[in-house]
Amino acid sequence: MATLPPPYDPTVKTSFSYTTVVKRWPVIITNLIDCVYKANHELAVTSTTSVTDDLVKKKIEEGKAIIEKASKLKYEMARDRPLTPIPDDGGPHIELYNTELDRLSANGQGTWFTAPWLYAECYLYRFFRTFFSLTEHWTQFDPFFTLKEDTFKGSGAAVYQLALTMSEIDAEAEKGSLEKDLARLEVLFDEMIQMCFWGNATDLSLLTTLSTGDIEKLQTVGKEAQAASRKYILRDDIDAAWQHLKSLNNARLDFVLDNSGFEYFTDLILADFLVTHTGFINSVVFHPKDVPWFVSDVTPPDVRALLSAISDPSSSTSADPEHQYFTTPPPSPAHLAALHKLHYRWLKYFENGTFRVNGAPGLEGGLSGGVGEQRRARDGGMEFWTRFGSYRELVDFEGMAGLEGSGLVIFKGDLNYRKLTGDLQWPAGATFEEAMGPLAGKLPILSLRTNKADVIAGLPKELVEKMDSDPETNGWRTSGRSVIWASGQSVRGWTWTYEFFVAATRWGVITFIPKA
Repeated sequence: MATLPPPYDPTVKTSFSYTTVVKRWPVIITNLIDCVYKANHELAVTSTTSVTDDLVKKKIEEGKAIIEKASKLKYEMARDRPLTPIPDDGGPHIELYNTELDRLSANGQGTWFTAPWLYAECYLYRFFRTFFSLTEHWTQFDPFFTLKEDTFKGSGAAVYQLALTMSEIDAEAEKGSLEKDLARLEVLFDEMIQMCFWGNATDLSLLTTLSTGDIEKLQTVGKEAQAASRKYILRDDIDAAWQHLKSLNNARLDFVLDNSGFEYFTDLILADFLVTHTGFINSVVFHPKDVPWFVSDVTPPDVRALLSAISDPSSSTSADPEHQYFTTPPPSPAHLAALHKLHYRWLKYFENGTFRVNGAPGLEGGLSGGVGEQRRARDGGMEFWTRFGSYRELVDFEGMAGLEGSGLVIFKGDLNYRKLTGDLQWPAGATFEEAMGPLAGKLPILSLRTNKADVIAGLPKELVEKMDSDPETNGWRTSGRSVIWASGQSVRGWTWTYEFFVAATRWGVITFIPKA
C-alpha cells in the first residue's frame, strides 16, 4: 500500500475515539480530581505540628492548583478547544510532543475533537504528569494508584486459584518428567497464554463505569471459561507461537507490559512457568512505563506494590477483614501456602536477575540493587514506551533496539496493538505485517490483545466485513459482549466465584509474527 490510511480520530461520531473524548476522558479527569481532593482532605485532618502545618499548607495549595488545572482541562476538552503546548518539566519527550502539536495545528488537527486519537491520548497522560512533576510536594504522586490497588484487592479469588495451579504444576514437575514432556508442556502453554490473554480485559482506563464486582468477572482463569471463550479469539496463533517457542534454548523473553494489578500478576505467572518448567526461556525482561499512563499501565512502583501485596496477603486465615489484603473471601491454607511459595520464588528471580524490570533502579538486576549503565544503554530507557508514535515510526529508536536478541517479545494489550498497527484505518483484509510496516520480521512478536479500539489488521476480509455488518456482533472492535459462565467450587464454606464474564466478554486477537 503506497499511501497509508488515515489515523482514527474523533471527527467520526460513530468511532470509539469520539466516545472517548465525550465520555471516557471526562470521567478519568474527574477521578483524578477526586483523588487529589481526597488526598488534600487527608492532609488537612492529619496535620499535627506547626512545622508540619507549614509543609502541609504548601502541599494543599499545590493540590488545589492541580485540581484547578484538571478542571480547566476538562472544560476546554468538552468545548473542543485547542490542545496547548505541554510545559517543560525536565522530563522526556516534551519537545517531541509540542513539535507534533505544532504540525497538527497547522493542518487543522490541533483540537480535542480533531487530533488523531493515538497522539491525543498519549498527549493527555504526558500533560497529566506535568500537573504533579512541576510541584514541590506531589512529584511522586500517582493519581491512579488507589484505583489500581483497590481493583487488585478484588482479584483475590483469581490470584489464589492461579497460585494453586502453579503449585500443582510444581508438584508435577518434581516427579521429573514435565520438562521433557512436550505434549504436556504444549497443553499448559496453551492454558497459560489464554489466562494471560484474558487477563488483559482488566483495563481501568476503559472500565470507567464498571463496579469492582464487574471487573472481577473479567478475570478468567477457569479451564471451562477458557474453553468457552476460545471462540471469541478471532485470530488464534497460539500454535504458531508454541512452534517458535520450542525451538528456543535458554532464550530471553521480553514483556512489553500493559495493565498493572491482576493482569501483571498473570504476566508473572506465564513468565514463571516458562522459566521454571521449560528449557526454552531462562530470563525475562519486563518493560513498564516510566510515569502513570492510561490509568492502569504498569510502573515500577506498581511492581513493588504487587510483590508487597502477595508477600503476606492474609496474616490470618480467619474471616476477619482486617487481616485480609484481598477483599474476596479468605483463602484456604493450601491457597495461602501456594501464594507464599510463588512470592518467594519471584523474589529470588528478581534478586538473581532472572526477572528484570527494564530501566528501574532498585528493580533491575534485583529488588535492592543499582542499575548498570551498560545494561541501561543496551535495553533503552522505559521512557521510550511513553512516546506518542507508532512502533512502525519508532522501529530504529533505542527502545526497539533494546528488544533485539530476544527469543520472543510479548506485546500486551490494546495500546501496544494500536502502536503496532499505527492506529490507522486499515481496510478489511489488511495483513498484520502490512500494518506493522518496517517492524515486521525484525523481532519474533506475540501480540495479546482483547479488542478495545477500532483498529484491526490481520483478519480475513470476509470475517471483518461479516463482524462489522452483523447486528449480533455490533461493537466487536471495542466492546463486543457475550456472557459466558463457568461454575465455582466451595472452599471453607465460601464460594470461589469463577462466574467470569469472559470479556464483559471482549473479542480478541492473538497474533504471532516470526522474525524473518
